[in-house]
Amino acid sequence: MLVNVSYNNRDLTRKIDNEVGKPFMLKERWAMNGIGSPKLFITETSIEIGNLLLLDNNLNSCNVEMRPKGIIVRFRSLLETYALVIPYYKLTIYKGDLAIYSIFRDHYFIKVKSDTKAIQKFFKKILDFKADNLPTSIEDL
Repeated sequence: MLVNVSYNNRDLTRKIDNEVGKPFMLKERWAMNGIGSPKLFITETSIEIGNLLLLDNNLNSCNVEMRPKGIIVRFRSLLETYALVIPYYKLTIYKGDLAIYSIFRDHYFIKVKSDTKAIQKFFKKILDFKADNLPTSIEDL
């Protein structure tokens, strides 16, 4: 779900919390060594996100926030903040070309540079957390 989160809207906050869970408590954030990504530079996007990013001439960047049941990818265009809300069961991450990660949800995608160890470590943390918290599949029984 791609939404504008620039303004406080209780209904939208409730929808996001239902989809990916409420934010982690401070104690959990400390235990996980942080839940936010470093600044990620966008290299390629799907058409809907690309149209939003074309509106301004700034350097396209985003960040990722981990939640108990998914992630939120936030980016800015003009003076607005947009969020791509992705629950873990719809999240697909590919390590494509050298130093490029692709984040997919349905028909939305964002490709980001991963040229530092911190970014690679963060994506590994997301994949590990996703694997630990997905429901058990029938094949595993």
